[in-house]
Amino acid sequence: MSRMTEHLTDADVARLQEMLLEKREAILANLGEIEGEALNRSRAEASGDLSYVPIHMADVGTDSYNQDVALSLANGERDLLREVDAALNRIEEGTYGFCEGTGIPIPKTRLEVMPWARYCVEYARKLEGGPGTDRR
Repeated sequence: MSRMTEHLTDADVARLQEMLLEKREAILANLGEIEGEALNRSRAEASGDLSYVPIHMADVGTDSYNQDVALSLANGERDLLREVDAALNRIEEGTYGFCEGTGIPIPKTRLEVMPWARYCVEYARKLEGGPGTDRR
């Protein structure tokens, strides 16, 4: 019995892998949409389409804010994509489902909610300095 199957069955791993692949597709679609909107807006401005060019300073601020939000969303999606890809790699390597900090199995319920989880809840709290942790 491999280390991975000590607490997850092959069916569990297959189901979680499918969840990860679906999440990956959704992230890529979201990124495409976010980047597509930003690119279309930039192209319209570059082509001289004045319907997108703000006239008032408040419009400039709003456009800047919207661009910052879009960039932030895209960065968050890219970060999540890296986590999903790392989880898929752990499945391939046979190390999926174990806390990278403690080596203990991550509960199946946690993986069902967040299949890209790297850490058990206790270790994640410790990393984040959450309640009940000693950060010394």
